[in-house]
Amino acid sequence: MDYPDFSLEEAALSRGYLRIAGVDEVGRGPLAGPVTAAAVVLNLADIPAGLNDSKKLSAKKRVAVESEIQARADWAVAHASVEEIDNHNILRASHLAMERAVAALDPLPDYLLIDGNLIPRGLAISAEAVVKGDGRSVSIAAASILAKEARDRVMVDLAQQFPGYGWEKNAGYPSKQHRDALVKLGVTPHHRRSFKPVHKILYQE
Repeated sequence: MDYPDFSLEEAALSRGYLRIAGVDEVGRGPLAGPVTAAAVVLNLADIPAGLNDSKKLSAKKRVAVESEIQARADWAVAHASVEEIDNHNILRASHLAMERAVAALDPLPDYLLIDGNLIPRGLAISAEAVVKGDGRSVSIAAASILAKEARDRVMVDLAQQFPGYGWEKNAGYPSKQHRDALVKLGVTPHHRRSFKPVHKILYQE
């Protein structure tokens, strides 16, 4: 298995930057729930072991690594709501979540490594977009883990309020159980009305 490394961070350090944050989001694809982002500034002398793209780690491993990141790094997590997703679009909402996560770091970073191919327009900090960054940069990998765990917990909480959709297992993604429940139980306040499967149900009624 390939693991992310510290080469992108080292390149930024060599250009004179001192406080480098990895930024990633999770939750663009679900039909329900917020989109969540994290920003992480690792301590270069104390990088947690086992950092990798959150999708490549088991749930148990993610929780263990999450605790290590939270104990040994500066970090912040932020969300953009279902209303913001519907009012803007999922890309802009994911960028809002990223902007909020970065703004919550104290002190602010002076350089950002952002997963994806776009830099959110609301960031007034030097940054580079890194395609598949969660598999390339340890800082982005750390952010991917924190964002996923934070969002999964939100969906477990929402699943208790709205049982039947399987959010505690599918995190709001369009699994068969979730799609069947949409037809049978209807649309909740936490569904993204601008997403086609939800939109179709709302407007066929």
